[in-house]
Amino acid sequence: MTTYSPNGRGVVLTFAAALAVSLTACGSADSAPNSAKETSAPAPATAAPTAYPLTIENCGRELTFDKAPSRVLLLNGASVAEVESFVALGIQDKIAANSQSYGVSDDPSMVAKVKAVPTGGLRLNNNFEVPREQVLAQQPDLVISTWAGGFDDKIGSITRDQLTQAGINSYVTPANCANGDAAASPADQTKYKEQSVESSNELLLQLGQIFDVQQRAADHVNKARADIDQINRSVAGKPKKNVLVVYPGMAMMNSNGLPAVFAGGIFDDLVARAGGVNVFAGKTNAELAEINAEALASAKVDVLVVGLYQENEKADVLAQDLFAKFPQWEASANKKYTSVSDSFYLGPLNALAVKKIADAAHGN
Repeated sequence: MTTYSPNGRGVVLTFAAALAVSLTACGSADSAPNSAKETSAPAPATAAPTAYPLTIENCGRELTFDKAPSRVLLLNGASVAEVESFVALGIQDKIAANSQSYGVSDDPSMVAKVKAVPTGGLRLNNNFEVPREQVLAQQPDLVISTWAGGFDDKIGSITRDQLTQAGINSYVTPANCANGDAAASPADQTKYKEQSVESSNELLLQLGQIFDVQQRAADHVNKARADIDQINRSVAGKPKKNVLVVYPGMAMMNSNGLPAVFAGGIFDDLVARAGGVNVFAGKTNAELAEINAEALASAKVDVLVVGLYQENEKADVLAQDLFAKFPQWEASANKKYTSVSDSFYLGPLNALAVKKIADAAHGN
């Protein structure tokens, strides 16, 4: 998840609409389950060499790869899920031009690794997307967008049909096929509404298949699942804590200037796996944007999670400010808080967010 500036640093946008796109691209859906799904654990991910030509389905389209792509262009869409997934799989050398960055990470090494990925000199338009002419000038063999709306010509982007005509494959992160596409299939709409940690794993596993690094993808996913499962077992049977997740640096998303509240989809799932309940679980993006000071004051908050958006933000300062404004919270009395940044979004770092929240909530 990111905003973009020409120097590649995360910056606060002046347009609330751009940040609204940022939130949806990172994993929140307009209608999401109120808690983590009670399903059996997925079977362990397995790996086998990719056999080319490879044909996969993506958002109702068939994509065929004769070989692993070698000139990938990553569109922005206010995400770092894709570039961080490439880094996690060790295939960032396949990226010719990246427009994603964030500036702060729960993995201390990630920011520098993302900065080292070539940008190709890309300059985003006023809609924070890469213009069509710049896409074609890069001569990519694959263009990836975190959301379906990233291929909408109405915002100056290139369409998937135009890319096909140019002989270029296009790909949307599977969990976001319905984000920005009103004509998405019912299955893709459901997938978008019910995003979870497994949505992050799906992206990793499919990239592993496309780029013939399936063992790396399987290893990463299996370790992440094991780490989260261990945390989940350690909090099993303990009283669930009420967790509020806010990003003060995204206050411009709301009409009242209050910190942006994150809930729904993968955000609820991450909190649930940490042994908590998201205070505003299941709320739509529109509902979250309307949360006022009275609603925050009356919320039962055992643990505050401060989302960091810019590298100069200080979690302790932001937490103390919120404790002073909302002394009614149990979290304010106990000074119970933690911080997260990119691990709380769709992407390869979700296990870090679960651990941080579980540690704060249950002292693990």
